[in-house]
Amino acid sequence: MSRREVCALACTAFVMSSGNLGAQEVTKNNQDATSVALPPVVVAAPKQLISRTSNATPAGADKSQSGGTSSTSKKEGDGDASSARHGLPGSAGVFTLGQIDMVGGTAITNDAMWTFSKATLDQALALAPGVAASNSGGTRNEQLIFVRGFDRWQVPISIDGIPIYRPADNRIDFASFLTANISEVQIAKGYTSVLNGPGGMGGWINMVTKKPTQPFEGEVEGGLMFGGDGQYEGYRTYASFGTRQRGYYAQVSGSVLDLDGWYLSDDFKPTAVENGGERDHSYKSNWEANAKIGITPNATDDYSINYIRMNNEKGAPYHITDPEATQRYWDWPDTTQQNLYWLSHTKLSPASFVETKVYYTTFSDNLMSYDNPAQTTQTTPKAFDSIYDDWAAGGSLLYGVDLTPWDTLKSTFLYRRDNHTESQGYNIKGVSCGKTTPCFWEPDQTDLEDTYSVAFENTIHATSRFDIVSGISYDWRKLYKAQDFTTDAGLFEYNKKDTDALNWQTALVYRYNDTGNVHFSVSDRTRFPTIFERFSSRFGGATSNPGLLPERAVNYEVGWANKFAPNSQMSAAVFYSDVTNIIQSVPFIYDGTAYTQSQNVGDGNYYGIEYSVDYGVNDSLLVGGNVTWIRRDVNNPTNASFELTGLPEVKGIAYVTYKITDAWSITPNVEFASDRWTVNTAGTVYYETGAFALANFQTEYDLNDKTSLIFNARNLTDENYILTDGYPEQGRNFYAGMRTKF
Repeated sequence: MSRREVCALACTAFVMSSGNLGAQEVTKNNQDATSVALPPVVVAAPKQLISRTSNATPAGADKSQSGGTSSTSKKEGDGDASSARHGLPGSAGVFTLGQIDMVGGTAITNDAMWTFSKATLDQALALAPGVAASNSGGTRNEQLIFVRGFDRWQVPISIDGIPIYRPADNRIDFASFLTANISEVQIAKGYTSVLNGPGGMGGWINMVTKKPTQPFEGEVEGGLMFGGDGQYEGYRTYASFGTRQRGYYAQVSGSVLDLDGWYLSDDFKPTAVENGGERDHSYKSNWEANAKIGITPNATDDYSINYIRMNNEKGAPYHITDPEATQRYWDWPDTTQQNLYWLSHTKLSPASFVETKVYYTTFSDNLMSYDNPAQTTQTTPKAFDSIYDDWAAGGSLLYGVDLTPWDTLKSTFLYRRDNHTESQGYNIKGVSCGKTTPCFWEPDQTDLEDTYSVAFENTIHATSRFDIVSGISYDWRKLYKAQDFTTDAGLFEYNKKDTDALNWQTALVYRYNDTGNVHFSVSDRTRFPTIFERFSSRFGGATSNPGLLPERAVNYEVGWANKFAPNSQMSAAVFYSDVTNIIQSVPFIYDGTAYTQSQNVGDGNYYGIEYSVDYGVNDSLLVGGNVTWIRRDVNNPTNASFELTGLPEVKGIAYVTYKITDAWSITPNVEFASDRWTVNTAGTVYYETGAFALANFQTEYDLNDKTSLIFNARNLTDENYILTDGYPEQGRNFYAGMRTKF
């Protein structure tokens, strides 16, 4: 495949034929029959389409991407010949052991994240059609995402297929994940393979780490961030070193993102809380370390041990207008996550294989609440320290077999144990101990729960151009312990309730020629409520609901994709989700006192359209983009004013890439979104805000084949806009960096 034939752009959509492959022929190559017949939309750096080496096939590229059948031959000890499965020139080695099973969806390459200066996961996800991000978070300063209307609770996240599910509340901050060591981000939308495990109600997000492809290789990158008037904001840096030898591979890497604080638009009007300029308490310090070692004893088997540690420290900007009585003066001085996991792929016979996963993950963080804006005292009941100390352990066993040359069956069993321990220090109204820190500490409270899943997925090649993929799973959960503490009742245990769910899905794919296809899928999936949703008192402001029912969504999709000319491609998808038992926090009166409570508020319908196109005008000019239109209609019989917040009805990106010389390219682009619903701090007033059109500019210059300089400007017009009530977004900002590979 030539580089001009590669599917890529800031938002492109080119889906190609997969050929007829056996179960043993790849580890998790999305272009083979064992995963699916429908490869993902690929979001990549636009300059890859107009690379100066236009006729070379990338080393290790899977030739099946041009419509042929993937070769079954691999070099001895190669173990992962499909690591460059997208065939993208200059892309990092993809750790295919860490990929999840997908039918279609989207994959964002490492080069795309570099080109558009997307240093954190939330920023990278915003490049994809069907995915919307909220940049500055809110009270908790947590960056959120929506996949076709589904939020972080309904769309699981994983690293190399290992679920990163926080045992208590699953409040994942997508900005805490750095992208420098990610080879690609897989995004399953609507149809999420049952083989990946429970919870994929609206999709699945999987970060695939890098894997070395050369006897010795390395990468170093770094750069500086600046505000709209050139003020220093922070820096980021990354380094990796790896080796791939006959029989084994190894890699170590580390990355840092250190942000002193970001700057508001010059059009922001100061308030009594925020005086403008550098956003108060917007600092952030993230660092990450990764290590990987693998054994490849033959051409088909791969065994890998991986370790990842992430440390995060961040502030939380204040609501710009709330009075002190309702203001939250919060800070997270230390959040740590560690992941130790084993992955393997073993060929058992010419027609069968087995894969295993075993993991142990720890989460710990400390939330500190103060009673003054300077964050120096904790003397009133408003102040507290909240400490989480959690761990999760589990694994899975997957077996795949070619029942016939045209029929492949895969089955899996998954198990996970979640343990959550929390403690809290606070002050009791009317009681003083003469300290500037909390006077009273609760005893530790523990929650313990097991989750299981059994799943089967079958792929039938009805003809050489028509595939049928179907799956079914049964998930169940058993709660062993659910503790809480109040000053009145002391330490106590909630009533425990177990739950289960049956899930199923089907996809039909017809390839009407070597470059075009149409597909239809339906997926019926469930999401179990978190411990937080069922039991958390939320610092005394909420009451429990042990009987909270699981959410369920039936997702439908019809899609089309085709390459209509050299260097040009187009795709479209229409999707519809029927959602029942939607879980939301709503006002609740108990014994005459106002609380909030997580409730099944009603049913809803999410529906919309995705469209992507890129067009090569000539060898030097490429234009393209994508747009998503989505609606969420909810029937909530208990609260007529209730609205689902955070998601714009329309979002997208448009770009032009022009190659001035072989080494120098420019990519002006525009990100845009319509209004979205938000709600005031009291949760009583819903209104629409957040429409924007941001003019951005990127340019990259290759000093040589291995080293490049990049400059990226975002929000050039310094637009002042708000996505969440009381939390304005970043103004004009710049990034200048360099990357070298060896």
